Amino acid sequence: MNRDHNHPDDAANNVAHHDDDGHAHGGGEEMGLRIFLFACAVAAVAYGVSWLRPEWSRWAYGLGAVLSVAPFARTAFVKALKGRPFSIETLVTVAVLGAIPIDAGAEAVVVVALFSLGELLEGFAAARARSGLSTLAKLLPSQAVIEVDGERRTVDVTTLSIGAIMLVSAGDRIAADGRIINGSSALDDAAITGESRPVDKSVGADVYAGSINGDGTLKVEVTKDASSSVVARIGDLVAQAQATTAPTARFIDNFSSWYTPAAIILATLIALVPPLAFGGEWATWTYRALTVLLIACPCALVLSTPAAIATGIATAARSGILIKSGEALEQLAKIGIAAFDKTGTLTRGHPVVTDVAGENTLEIAAAVETGLTHPVAKAIVAEAERLKVAVPKATDVTIKQGEGAVGMVGGKQVALFSPRAAGSLSADVAASIDALERAGKTVAVLLVDGKYLGHIAVRDEAREDAKPAIAALNALGIRTLMLSGDNQRTATAVAEGLGMEAEGELMPADKLKRIEALKTEAPVLMVGDGVNDAPALATATLGLAMGGGTDVAIETADVGLLKDRLWGVPDAIRLARKTRKTIFANIVIAVGLKLVFLVLAVFGITNLWTAIIADTGATILVTFNALLLFWTFQPTAVDEGSVASTEA
Repeated sequence: MNRDHNHPDDAANNVAHHDDDGHAHGGGEEMGLRIFLFACAVAAVAYGVSWLRPEWSRWAYGLGAVLSVAPFARTAFVKALKGRPFSIETLVTVAVLGAIPIDAGAEAVVVVALFSLGELLEGFAAARARSGLSTLAKLLPSQAVIEVDGERRTVDVTTLSIGAIMLVSAGDRIAADGRIINGSSALDDAAITGESRPVDKSVGADVYAGSINGDGTLKVEVTKDASSSVVARIGDLVAQAQATTAPTARFIDNFSSWYTPAAIILATLIALVPPLAFGGEWATWTYRALTVLLIACPCALVLSTPAAIATGIATAARSGILIKSGEALEQLAKIGIAAFDKTGTLTRGHPVVTDVAGENTLEIAAAVETGLTHPVAKAIVAEAERLKVAVPKATDVTIKQGEGAVGMVGGKQVALFSPRAAGSLSADVAASIDALERAGKTVAVLLVDGKYLGHIAVRDEAREDAKPAIAALNALGIRTLMLSGDNQRTATAVAEGLGMEAEGELMPADKLKRIEALKTEAPVLMVGDGVNDAPALATATLGLAMGGGTDVAIETADVGLLKDRLWGVPDAIRLARKTRKTIFANIVIAVGLKLVFLVLAVFGITNLWTAIIADTGATILVTFNALLLFWTFQPTAVDEGSVASTEA
């Protein structure tokens, strides 16, 4: 409530901190508490003096009002010198000082105490919204153990350089982002990615500062310094997002720029017109004018949107969702179409074996494919390893361009060819292969000494969380669409299994054209991996980058998921819609209470006490309503197999 509401540029400070004309940055809630306690003490002393010496009441309350309003008067004066005369502090100062000559000093003292309470509550809301950031900061240990020339040394985290080797014992927090070069362990990444279960990691795996090591001992090579770690950058991004001004907040700021002087003019007319034109009592109408002035303070209205936006962004960060601005949060609530890349976003990003026909087909095929780099070869070998089948040794393996691979296994020539290169096949086998290809699968036919032995089908299968996540989006009333560069048959086969539409054979330029066309129908969210899909992410109304705490997830698009799970998409939209509802409810509360008490004040039904109680009450309500987001929103559990509850 102590911000300048006339300058939209200052909205960056709306909830993150108080502006520099008023209370201290970052310690606004502490300053607010001191001012509130001082105002209460002054009110108590004034009341005690009036009780002991009634004849001194007027002077006691008058002096008390002047002393308690002094901090706000100073802020109003500084703002006025900077060309911003119509601040909330100005309204309160005028109302309080104006109450003294008409013998309303007691009410004036209480007004300041209650106004200070509103300041304190606002500081609490700001601190609560920032609490996620302070929690992130506490994740990082202050020291790390490193290895230098075979010796262990304990150093300050800030001195860690890229390439340093950290020694991480069981139960320790990792001090910097890095890569495991020795050892394996289960790491608790919950605070960084939102993953609820420990993740098994071994040599070559990336680890993040703030993660908790399980029961293994690790050697980790530092890949980023402390200021560039995922945790540090998450904190920076969330702070920047909370400092941005959402469209609704900008509108309210602009509204306040003429609303506040209009309120002063209205109060002046109420004080002057009835006595001058109709012979009304000066004291009565001055009192009513001061009451109107206090009721007109737009504290709750101006707080309504930024409090909800800041809390929404902090709640999202706690849930592993990085929303980069208040505008992105508001736009997310309006999304009508969600377009997805296929490979690596809806699917695993690599083919897996789905069907095997024929006896000993897998082990013989794996013998020929071992050591080859083709995705189909890798899928066949991985399946053989998974099933722990005995794979014989192959010799003289050669690649037949456009056909497949040929080698010798057990003295026999073995070929793994595409169906077109395999030659004549029986009607039953041809029908089976055709059915598999219609399902979007790639088929390899196994020939031994030129005779058919069996066939294997592979496909880049949908992720386990894809179908329920798409169902959740559909339940929210969002049209889901796959945009893929893969052939139409494969794209359709995958999409139908997920319950969504598919458009295949799209080059990057084609994707951009489709997104532009879709934007004419409804706001479009493009979901991709943040690398190949960067142009599409930038073209859409909003871009959402998938990731596992990587640079891509943090830096690309308007929204980034720290955890590589599709449930984050409907979760982000649910949160955005809930935030929008909170903003609307806050505006209704703020405006509704003001209008009711404004009418009552003009007719003399209310007074200074109830005026400031109405203002403080509205502030309490919008603050509490905003914080409900932080307390009540829960992301979908990772292991849920059913569609999450969908709050529209």
